[in-house]
Amino acid sequence: MSDDTKQTQEVNGTRPMAKRTAKNSVFLDLFQDKKNLLKLYKTLHPEDTDATEDTLDIVTIENVLTDNLYNDLGIMVGNNRLLLLLEAQSSWTVNILIRILLYLAQSYHEYFERTSQSLYKSTKVKMPKPELYIIYTGNRGRKPDTISLSKEFFDGADVDIEVKATVIYESDTEDIINQYIIFCKVFDEQRKLYGMTEQTVRETIRICKDRNILKEYLMNREMEVVTIMMSLFDNEQIMKTYWKDMENTLAHKKDRETAERLIKKGKMSLEDIADCVPALSFDELKEIEAEVMQLA
Repeated sequence: MSDDTKQTQEVNGTRPMAKRTAKNSVFLDLFQDKKNLLKLYKTLHPEDTDATEDTLDIVTIENVLTDNLYNDLGIMVGNNRLLLLLEAQSSWTVNILIRILLYLAQSYHEYFERTSQSLYKSTKVKMPKPELYIIYTGNRGRKPDTISLSKEFFDGADVDIEVKATVIYESDTEDIINQYIIFCKVFDEQRKLYGMTEQTVRETIRICKDRNILKEYLMNREMEVVTIMMSLFDNEQIMKTYWKDMENTLAHKKDRETAERLIKKGKMSLEDIADCVPALSFDELKEIEAEVMQLA
C-alpha cells in the first residue's frame, strides 16, 4: 500500500477492505454509508415507512468459505428480516445460487451465535425471514425475474432443499440500485476503450457525475473510489501474470515430457524432435538427451 493511500485512509477514517473486484468494491463501499443503505432498503421495501438508519445493520460475511463471498452484502432489518444481496456482475451464472445457499447457512450460523441461541436445545430458535436478491449489471435479454436451485440444477424436481432469488436488472427508475447498475455499465464501456487503466476509472467517475449517477457519493469519496479501483487493477494484473507464468511452466513441462519420450524411442534425430517441440531450444534437447542416456 502506498503512503498516499495510507494517508487518505487515515484522513477519511477508513480502513483497508478485503480484496474485491472493482464493481463489487464500489458496491460495498457505497452501502457502508447508512444513508445509502437506507435508500437501498427503501427501494426494495417502499411500504416500510418506519425504517430508519438505526434499524439497519450490515452483517456481511468476511473471510469465510471462499473469496467469492467477500463481495456480497448482508443486511439485517430489526430482528425479523434478513436481506442478502449477492452480485452476479456482468457475467451471468446460475452458480450464484450455490453461493447464496452457502452464504445463507453461514449468515444464520452467525445470527444464532450473536443472539445466543442453541440449536441443540428443545426450544425452537427464532430466525429472521430471508430475502435473496441478485443485482445483475449485464444486459437482461431473456433472463428470468427469479431463479431457483431446483429448476436450474434439478430440472424443476421437488427436492429437499430449495433456494429462490429475485434478480434485479437495469430499469427506468432513478433509485440507488439502478444508479449502481448504470455505474457498472459505464465502467465496462470505459474499460473497453481504455483497458485496466486509471483513465478508465476517472472517465467512469466523470461520466457518472455528469449524468447524476451516484453523484453525491462520487463527489464525496472520489479519491477513495479511485484508490479502491486502481489497487484492484494492480491485483488483477498480478494474478493474470501469475496464471500466465503457470500456463507457460506447465506447457514447458509438457514439451520436455514429449521430447523425453521421443528421445527414449530412439527413432528420431534431435533435429526432427526440435521440429515437433519448437518451444525447446536445441541446447535444451541435448540436455534432455544426456539425462535420458544417463538413466538408461
